[in-house]
Amino acid sequence: MSLTVEDLTGGVMTEFQEKLRAQHEDSMHRELEALLGTASKAEAEISRKDFEGFKNLFHRFLQVKGPAVDWAKINRPPEESILPYEQIKMKGLPDDISASLNKLAVVKLNGGLGTSMGCTGPKSLISVRNENTFLDLTVQQIEHLNKTFNADVPLVLMNSFNTDEDTKKILQKYKHHRVNIHTFNQSRYPRINKESLLPIAKNMSTGGAERGGVGKEYIFVSNIDNLGATVDLFILQHLMSQPADRRCEFIMEVTDKTRADVKGGTLIQYEDHLRLLEIAQVPKNHVDEFKSVTKFKIFNTNNLWISLPAIKRLQDTNKLDLEIIVNPKTLDGGLNVIQLETAVGAAIKSFNNALGVNVPRSRFLPVKTSSDLLLVMSNLYSLDAGSLTMSRKREFPSTPHVKLGSSFTKVQQFLCRFESIPDMLELDHLTVSGDVTFGKNVSLKGTVIIIANHGDRIDIPAGAMLENKIVSGNLRILDH
Repeated sequence: MSLTVEDLTGGVMTEFQEKLRAQHEDSMHRELEALLGTASKAEAEISRKDFEGFKNLFHRFLQVKGPAVDWAKINRPPEESILPYEQIKMKGLPDDISASLNKLAVVKLNGGLGTSMGCTGPKSLISVRNENTFLDLTVQQIEHLNKTFNADVPLVLMNSFNTDEDTKKILQKYKHHRVNIHTFNQSRYPRINKESLLPIAKNMSTGGAERGGVGKEYIFVSNIDNLGATVDLFILQHLMSQPADRRCEFIMEVTDKTRADVKGGTLIQYEDHLRLLEIAQVPKNHVDEFKSVTKFKIFNTNNLWISLPAIKRLQDTNKLDLEIIVNPKTLDGGLNVIQLETAVGAAIKSFNNALGVNVPRSRFLPVKTSSDLLLVMSNLYSLDAGSLTMSRKREFPSTPHVKLGSSFTKVQQFLCRFESIPDMLELDHLTVSGDVTFGKNVSLKGTVIIIANHGDRIDIPAGAMLENKIVSGNLRILDH
């Protein structure tokens, strides 16, 4: 008989359940040792450190009893704990910007593959603008900083086992750029069979990590597919200008929630600490309340500024307490597994004088889908030194709502359906469904809905201007 995930959230444990938990932990340790036995000596040393972390995570997972938070203890954060960006900006910049920049390293989370967009390999190598990839744009941004302020801001890529090899191959192209690039691998934790609670892996594949410090005081951490996550000199100055006894050790950039962001994590006050609340932690009967735009008005962009000495202190004293996220998955063969994960933003509760900064929406520009890709490839944005900014010709600061159908999901499909990216400066809303193609120099304004029924096709001809139009049916050519 074995313990299941459901058993672990069932409240008070019986003596029998306690014994089962101990058995599961012993079995897990034996399986991990067996896995290490399949690795090379060099890799076993690295993986042993990873597995020590995983053992701790698995032990905590087995102790879980019910919801991670008591809803009655949740309060809105105090006003002084969420600073408006404009308030920080008003303080201005120091005379010696390079001195501040030289204490900073940029860390990009580069563990994801491009499979959801129909691409193989690391997502960071997908072209997103003028043949530039996510990684190209990131390098250009940091190189521009280093050249402009005569600084030495390194780029650190946190790769996964899936992205490490391909990423390292491509780094050769940047060796003449003015930016030092370092890589390391995120910890590799095994997936667990949902029924047996044992690792599904039977051997270790090859793969190492280039590790090493870069002698900095703060790191700016963000997802590599968030094109709005550039180094902000005003936030950096705020960190550097605090008195030593009140030094801010952690800043989380948040931004105003819209109805598209209702599932995003938010900051709360919980037991006298600022804390990140994720939807997975919310009791089922409070999910609708969590999604409320009126009660929880901000969400986490995952742009984080963290003190490196503080990380070391918390690591050395074993006080970096991150909530466990249980991520269930079904593999291609139908096997149900779980991944034990932690979110870096959840660490905010462990740091001294932590703050949220309510930043403009422009600092949250993730590219997760082809709909997002259409936005960043369009004339809505201007590209300068690797950074995208909203075009001055756009009258409204908000981006249009774009929803492309399944025919556009894969990047290659998407590119084949546009002879050129339409003019979208005056677009408010675009929905496209079915077999639809766009000719050159198409202009979209207001609300445009184009629906090709099953078996039909709609070709939008070159030079067409669609303004507040609904188009449906079987149209080979749409009149201007």
